[in-house]
Amino acid sequence: MSVRWRIEGPARPLRGRLRVPGDKSVAHRALVLAALADGESRIEGLPDGLDVRSTAAVLAALGVRVDGPDGVGAARVRGVGFGGLRAPSGSLQCGNSGTTMRLLTGLLAAQPFDCRLDGDASLRRRPMRRIVEPLRERGARVGGRLVGDELYAPLEIEPSGPDRRLGGLQWALPVASAQVKGALLLSGLYATGPTVVREPTRSRDHTERMLRALGVPVFADGSSVRLDPVQGRGGWNGFDWPVPGDVSSAAFLLAAALVVPGSHVVVEGVGVHPTRTGLLDVLREMGAPAAVASKGRTPYEEPIGDIEIRHAALRAGRVDGERLVRMIDEVPAFAVVASFAHGISVVRDAAELRVKESDRIEALCAVLGAFGVRCAAGVDVLHVEGPAALRAARVSSAGDHRIAMAAAVLALAAEGESFVEDVACVRTSWPGFVDALRSLGAAIHEEVQT
Repeated sequence: MSVRWRIEGPARPLRGRLRVPGDKSVAHRALVLAALADGESRIEGLPDGLDVRSTAAVLAALGVRVDGPDGVGAARVRGVGFGGLRAPSGSLQCGNSGTTMRLLTGLLAAQPFDCRLDGDASLRRRPMRRIVEPLRERGARVGGRLVGDELYAPLEIEPSGPDRRLGGLQWALPVASAQVKGALLLSGLYATGPTVVREPTRSRDHTERMLRALGVPVFADGSSVRLDPVQGRGGWNGFDWPVPGDVSSAAFLLAAALVVPGSHVVVEGVGVHPTRTGLLDVLREMGAPAAVASKGRTPYEEPIGDIEIRHAALRAGRVDGERLVRMIDEVPAFAVVASFAHGISVVRDAAELRVKESDRIEALCAVLGAFGVRCAAGVDVLHVEGPAALRAARVSSAGDHRIAMAAAVLALAAEGESFVEDVACVRTSWPGFVDALRSLGAAIHEEVQT
């Protein structure tokens, strides 16, 4: 059985106000930190996607009581404290979630029991040496499936040394990564010395903000962060935190509004920290009328805002370096918008896109080309030429939720009926994506094929 979307274009103007699911990056971390708290925490605004459910399920297998997320995106987590995680009875299944696997590898590397982390076929293709090497450097015993020079899941973790304590660490990441940085900081909570992580460019800093809000000594200096271990100082109590809307999900609604003439969309309650808003910056440079109305901050200092956008004529844009790090998950939405901008838009320094849920550079070129967009790709570069006269197409998601959503937005502006195949993957992040587009006026239909 497979699921596809049938989309009728060109769409009439998209209009409305709506919310997107909670930010996955924030949600994963909130659940993990709630599991380590003393007492009960309540987390509101959790997304209903499978990725966050994978984190909740892994924590439950480690002895943490997690009730939810329920129908309104809330969960109650009965924390077990720093030393309360227990050995699982079987393999810990992370599904499709690279964030689950990488963050939990850091946490579990410091525990006094064996465990095994595994995932689906897509997650088993994602590189894990980047997390294993620094953990081994601090004394962790982590192994994986070796293919050539790379390590892949399943990952096997054993207690680290006779005293089961990790050492301090100073590590320079060759590629900025919030997942690797977060894993090293989580392992550093249990270490005997400080953890210092340096990145070539500062990545999203949700882990640092949350730990700091809980009283953990975390210090940032540019793209470097230092954590002093907290073992022996006590942990933290349960907390009541909201999760802001996911800017990565909002990106596709913003793209849809920009490419469908006459559209006017407001996405409410989105996390708009500067480490996550590279797409907004580049869209403004391209001529998009994107406005953000501040709605305050969370208790862990994440700024929240309503994003308003209208259809507009656009010029080509460029994404590279620090800007790319701040919008790495939004590149598929950017590529859609670039298809309608005047000139050649460029994405550079993007080799990381080739090791996501799919090879996103190749997958984007395949989808864009099928709709009639001229594009070209290199090892770490993508060129998109616009404006294109889109034709209806039948394309595959390549099993990647962001490729599926990008294809759906392209189909809204194409002449005729388009099909996007293999879209069940969207359940990992946004099961309600189709309903959201319909609420704005799009003609999109989900079809189940047997």
